[in-house]
Amino acid sequence: MSGSVPPARPVPGRIPPRPTHAPGAAPHPPWADGTTLGEGRAAYPVEPHAPFSAAPGTAPALGETTVRLRPVPPDPGFATHHHHAWPPPPPPPRESLSETTTHLRPVPSRPPVRAAAAVACVVLGLGLIGGAVTGSWLTGDSAAEPVVPDAYTTARALWHSVPVDTLFPRTLKGDGAGPGRADRAWTRVAVAPDGTCANALPAALVRTLRPVGCTRVLRATYADSTGSSLTTVGLVFTEGDRPAMTALKSRLITRRLAERTDHIPHTFSVEGTPTAGFGERQRASWTLEVVDGVPVVGYAVSGFADGRTVTDPQPASAATVTGATTAAAEAGLGFEAKGIATRIEEGLRRAATTTATAAPR
Repeated sequence: MSGSVPPARPVPGRIPPRPTHAPGAAPHPPWADGTTLGEGRAAYPVEPHAPFSAAPGTAPALGETTVRLRPVPPDPGFATHHHHAWPPPPPPPRESLSETTTHLRPVPSRPPVRAAAAVACVVLGLGLIGGAVTGSWLTGDSAAEPVVPDAYTTARALWHSVPVDTLFPRTLKGDGAGPGRADRAWTRVAVAPDGTCANALPAALVRTLRPVGCTRVLRATYADSTGSSLTTVGLVFTEGDRPAMTALKSRLITRRLAERTDHIPHTFSVEGTPTAGFGERQRASWTLEVVDGVPVVGYAVSGFADGRTVTDPQPASAATVTGATTAAAEAGLGFEAKGIATRIEEGLRRAATTTATAAPR
C-alpha cells in the first residue's frame, strides 16, 4: 500500500458535497446577512453566458464571464440552521406612493345637479322648521304655551265676583297690631253696597285717581273689641295697568298726597248701629296706599266710637311714631287704621291668587 489516502467511499442516499470554489480561486463573496456560499445556503451552479456588451458569436474574455443563478433543490442531507421556506415567496408588487399611503379607491364625485338639489332640500327644511318656531313666538300659539290669567288681571273683577265675607271677614285678628305690639281684634259692624268713587271719596282724591280709572268702591266698618273705636276700610278698584298703578303709588308718596286732609276718605255709618255717630268730624287717623300686586287702592279711616269731634286728624304714618302726643296717637287710632287695612289687603291678594289659580287653562 502506498502512503496516499484512498478516495472516500460514497454513502448511499447522500450526494457528495460540491466544492465551494475552484482551487486557487477567491471564495464567493458573503451574502447580505454575512454568510458565505455553503454556510447555511444552498449551492447554485453557474452557467456562463456572454455579457450584454459582447458581440454575437464571440466568446467572452477572461474576467468578463457573468453567471446566471439557477435554483437547485436543497440537498436532503445538507444540514442548515436557516429555515427558509422553499421555494422562496415571490416579492410583493411594487406600489406607487398613493397606493402605499392610502389604499383607497377613489369615489366618483356627485353630479353638480344632485348636490345642488340636496343642499336646497336641507335649506328648505331648516327654513320651514325655523319659520314654524318663529311663528309660534309671534302669534303666541295657545297650544304650545297657554295663556294663564294672573292675579293682577283677575283682581279687577273681584268687587262683584267674590263673597262679602271673603273680602270683609266678620272678625279680624291682629296679633301685635296695637300700640307696643299689643294684640287687637275687630268685629264687622256694617257693610256698604258697592258704590261709585264720587259718592265714597272726596273730590280731591277722585281727581288724583282719575289717571288710573276709578271704577267701584267697596266699604265696611269695624269696631274694636273694647268698643272704643270705629274704622271704615275700603277698596277702590281701578282700570290701571301695572305702570299706571306704579306711577300713582309714586305720586302719592313723593307729593305726600296720601297725607293731605283733603284726601281723607269718607266714613260709612248705619243708623241704629254703633256706627250711627261716626261721620266726617269724627275722623282722627287714616291710611291710603296702592295695594301691591293688584290694581286696587286700599284705605282705612278710624275715629272714636263715642262720636267726639277731632280737630287735628293725623295720618297713620305719623300717629304710629313713638312719642306722638296727638289724641289719635295716644288712643292708638293710627294702629287701628293701619292694622285693619293691612289684613283686608292681604285677604284681597289671597282671593286674587286663588281665583287666578282656579281659572280654566
